[in-house]
Amino acid sequence: MSDLPDWLNSAIPAPARHGGLAIAELGGERNLGRGGFKLSSPAFGPGEELDPCFTAQEEDAVAPPLEWSAPPPGSQELVLIVEDGSATGSDPACHWLVWGLKGQKGMLLEGEVPPRAGKNTQGNSEWLLPDPPVGETRHYVFQLFATELPLTLMPGATRDDLVASLKGTITGCAVMVAPFTGSETEEWVDDED
Repeated sequence: MSDLPDWLNSAIPAPARHGGLAIAELGGERNLGRGGFKLSSPAFGPGEELDPCFTAQEEDAVAPPLEWSAPPPGSQELVLIVEDGSATGSDPACHWLVWGLKGQKGMLLEGEVPPRAGKNTQGNSEWLLPDPPVGETRHYVFQLFATELPLTLMPGATRDDLVASLKGTITGCAVMVAPFTGSETEEWVDDED
């Protein structure tokens, strides 16, 4: 695992600074927050803990809602990559790959199926529910990229495919980090027996 570039240190807290994050490879100091480009969520603020309803803690969990401001002029498409910045290996675990988002101000609603999705670390095209071990805090890095060209990738592409197709096309990027600490899940007991 390499170190995160210095220009990202103010945007990503120390426990989430995995050098393999997509933004470290694709972003750049001049593109981070360019033109006021920002990513946020109505469900949690920057650095606030993910609600269990977006994690493996709840049976019917879904992806969190996300909102973004207008990307820099000339942006054709937006791409979202969510990774575990607390990972210890050479690559952070990929939780969500989304593209096909219009290059304008917009949002993804809670649990909304995105236009196109790629394969997460487990090989499926869904929001990979955060599931850290009990007592362990992981930091999930939501990375949004604006591109100057629309992507031609088919749904189900891998993270490597997506990153390769984005190189040299980024007009702006935004980042947001949300931690989540694993805890014991409560067992439901049916009292009607």
